[in-house]
Amino acid sequence: MRRRLTRSAAPYGLIFPAGTWLLIFFAIPTVLMLSLSLQTGTVDTGFRMTWHFGEYGQAFSQYHTYFLRSLQYALVSTAIMLVVAYPLAYWIAFHGGRHKSTYLLLLLLPFFVSFVIRTVAWQFILSDEGLVLGTIKRWHLLPANFHVLATTTAVVAGIAYNYLPFMALPLYVSLEKIDRSVVEAAKDLYSNRRDVFLRVIVPLSGPGIFAGLLLTFVPAVGDYVNASILGGTNNTMIGNIIQTQFLVNADYPMASALSTILMGAMLIAIFAYARTLGTRDIQEYV
Repeated sequence: MRRRLTRSAAPYGLIFPAGTWLLIFFAIPTVLMLSLSLQTGTVDTGFRMTWHFGEYGQAFSQYHTYFLRSLQYALVSTAIMLVVAYPLAYWIAFHGGRHKSTYLLLLLLPFFVSFVIRTVAWQFILSDEGLVLGTIKRWHLLPANFHVLATTTAVVAGIAYNYLPFMALPLYVSLEKIDRSVVEAAKDLYSNRRDVFLRVIVPLSGPGIFAGLLLTFVPAVGDYVNASILGGTNNTMIGNIIQTQFLVNADYPMASALSTILMGAMLIAIFAYARTLGTRDIQEYV
């Protein structure tokens, strides 16, 4: 009897650490955020639950431009990451040989440095008189008034650079798991390299592509560091607005409403991915 109880309780014991972690650092903060978005008051007088849903309508009507801009930046940067990371992951998986681990380490090595420090380094590199643009301007290859910082290009490039490994690693895993005999069979059936790649390799790496899109698009939408450091006033993203509402204006209900809208949109996107591909396939690469 005791052995039977031990076996039945074993799965719950295995999930207990992760479940406790999610409860403390995800579920409880999420409930508190939802509760705070429905409260009214100020920091001085305190906040009380009034079930005020008006913050949501005001948040979307007042800041919908920033939501759309964040969505646009995330889509473009995610597309760039896919175009850059897929050939890289393909080459490592199919041509890396015994040095695959070394190539993966080199891919991840720059990201051992802090996210903020790497972004600030790019600010220094891309500044008007920085290492790159300053040198090119001194060679008279660019006009003196040319600049990259405080532009959409700088923000999108910064997002794409900072989240590139989250795209490359799931792609590598999916490509590495492809049965090479299937590829050889396609070649034996007189398929050229283009057809083998488009009709065999790309479809089989589909779960890795969806996982990479999921892992990069979601954080890219809520990013605020790149817009703060590399962008200007015309490149403000919704993450910057949420940060300002929380830390500067101390308007916690509005900030919570904005965060809830953003999180809700992301959960809908994740659910759509899961329904399209199947959670069993996605979780192998996430």
